[in-house]
Amino acid sequence: MGHNHAHSHVDDNQSNKQLFIAILINVLLSVVQIIGGIFSGSLSLIADALHNLSDAGAIFIALVARKIGAKPASSTHHFGYKRAEILATLFNSSTLIVIGVYLIFEAIANYINPQPINGWVVVWVAAIALIVDIATALLTYKAGANHNMNIRAAFIHNVSDAMASIVVMIAGTLIILFDWYIVDLIATVLISIYVIYHGVLLLKESCKILMQAAPSNLDTDALTRAIKKEFNIESVVSIKVWLLDDTQSHCELVISTKTRVKLTDVKRFMHDNFNIENCIIENQPYTINSEA
Repeated sequence: MGHNHAHSHVDDNQSNKQLFIAILINVLLSVVQIIGGIFSGSLSLIADALHNLSDAGAIFIALVARKIGAKPASSTHHFGYKRAEILATLFNSSTLIVIGVYLIFEAIANYINPQPINGWVVVWVAAIALIVDIATALLTYKAGANHNMNIRAAFIHNVSDAMASIVVMIAGTLIILFDWYIVDLIATVLISIYVIYHGVLLLKESCKILMQAAPSNLDTDALTRAIKKEFNIESVVSIKVWLLDDTQSHCELVISTKTRVKLTDVKRFMHDNFNIENCIIENQPYTINSEA
């Protein structure tokens, strides 16, 4: 047990280092893109830079929230600080939506009052950005994107950054070949829509957790039937399941039985078959008025 705890601690330290490196890379890339966007006159390049900068902020907030979330439960915080990461996701997703909307308005204003764009600068900076975006995406994935919502969000953002860099490269190439300056507007709007889309998804998911909604992958009716069948329970009077964070499910269960049921067995069954981490169970004496 001690070995597993030590191993987990090492993994957390390693993933934190990977996230910190990803932050530095994103910040440096954003500075290069902003400078390139100013010199080239390309708003789509600046749009991609702001997206990268928001990703650096998102990773930083997620990193801080992870450290807070690792604190144990206390007399005032009985469930610990796990939802610190959910609050971080709520903030980051809201910021993404605001940035996306702002960039669309700026793109329209820039199209109405056009500025000359240096396509070659756009292409070269976007090409560098693409390489860096792929590197940071790999770093965030290795840091735990497959089991943590905040880090997974950062990973998705970096993948979307890579896609945005490809769009910007195409826009710069079309400006060089055909002087199609409207492509910069279209590219900016496409990037902004993509950012807003992911921001809304994350905002929706974090709000669901904070509002204590049931896990989307859990069928409460199926859970009820399984419990009744497994333990020969006459009635499940009440069942409430909610997410503490993006991985831990909690449950309050009221059952009514004629015979004695070992509640620890019920808890183990729910954990092993429905991934419910913690469950509070009340067993009421069965009566004819008990709800089926």
